[in-house]
Amino acid sequence: MALLERVSTLVRANLNDLIDKAEDPEKMIKQVILDMQNQLLQVKTQVAIAIADQHLLEKKKKENEDKVAEWMRKAELAVDKKQDDLARAALQRTESYRELCANFEQQVIDQKAQVENLKSALRKLEQKLAEAQAKADLLVAQQRRARALGKATDARVAMTDSANGGAFDRMKRKVAHAEAVSEAKVELAAHAEDVEERLAALEKEDRIEQLLSHLKSKRGAVS
Repeated sequence: MALLERVSTLVRANLNDLIDKAEDPEKMIKQVILDMQNQLLQVKTQVAIAIADQHLLEKKKKENEDKVAEWMRKAELAVDKKQDDLARAALQRTESYRELCANFEQQVIDQKAQVENLKSALRKLEQKLAEAQAKADLLVAQQRRARALGKATDARVAMTDSANGGAFDRMKRKVAHAEAVSEAKVELAAHAEDVEERLAALEKEDRIEQLLSHLKSKRGAVS
């Protein structure tokens, strides 16, 4: 039956493999436990129904056994009264109930086997559920430690790569380049200021000479 197949799948499931393959281990283990609890409830219900059916079949079998005995007594009574026709009729009823009794007996045997299968599945599922609940916290904690260790390792590798790969050297070269550019700009600016100052001095000197010449001419002084 489909229920037993689902239970069998859950029982065979390897919890460690499920957790290892899960993207979210905590969510996975909670879902597995929830599935087991749901299946456990269904199996318990089926066990109760199967046992009730077994008792009903056993009751029907007993009723037919009683009918066999009852009609056999009637056949015996008819024989004692030399009523062969009635005896034959009673024996026919006896055989009919005997056949029904045999059928119910086989059904009882089959039902008992079904009950045992369900009980066995129930015990295995209960054991698996207990195992899952016991392992849940442990497995989740292991996964958390594994993730933390992985992140720590990645960080350490990144730091090592930065140190060995010359990250600081690259930064140093970048700073040195920036300093060189700044110094070049300062030097160019200073040179430009020096040129401007020299040209301004020449212009000022020329202007003074012109003013002096003009003043001498105005004062009638000839050099």
